[in-house]
Amino acid sequence: MRVLSIDPAVRNTGYAVIEGTPQQPKVLCFDVISVPQRVPQSGALAAVKTHLAHVINTYEPDEVAVEGIIYVQSHRTAISMGAARAAAMIAAAEHGLPVYEYSPTKAKSAVVGNGKADKTQVAFMVRALLGLSETPPSDAADALAIGLAHLQASDPVKAKLLERRLI
Repeated sequence: MRVLSIDPAVRNTGYAVIEGTPQQPKVLCFDVISVPQRVPQSGALAAVKTHLAHVINTYEPDEVAVEGIIYVQSHRTAISMGAARAAAMIAAAEHGLPVYEYSPTKAKSAVVGNGKADKTQVAFMVRALLGLSETPPSDAADALAIGLAHLQASDPVKAKLLERRLI
């Protein structure tokens, strides 16, 4: 299985393409889509969608895994995050790909074993689990963690440990 995993945000969307099994995952690519503050939000969302569509065309994933909604105190932040998730999901939908959602807690549990792990712990464990030569940026590390959570959820033995929900 090949999965595109996404940590959506308007200004810094992390993404990764992973294939294989939970026991033998292979990273094909990971990066962060960074959009400057001077670009209006509508332009940033278009850039995220376009970039992810290019990744889908290049790597031809079977499925897409996206970080779920997290609790935020600001309505403005929540709306912005929701818009970024929508841009990512539209890119997947336009290519006919199923989209699965994983909470940050589930992704952290999948790689660290602790749903309340901080970003540095997630990045460190992602690097170790995937045999990366460098620690990925935090947004890309979160996307890699989401991808690993998805691979684990696809494994019948580990599926009971993680929530898997089709969107």
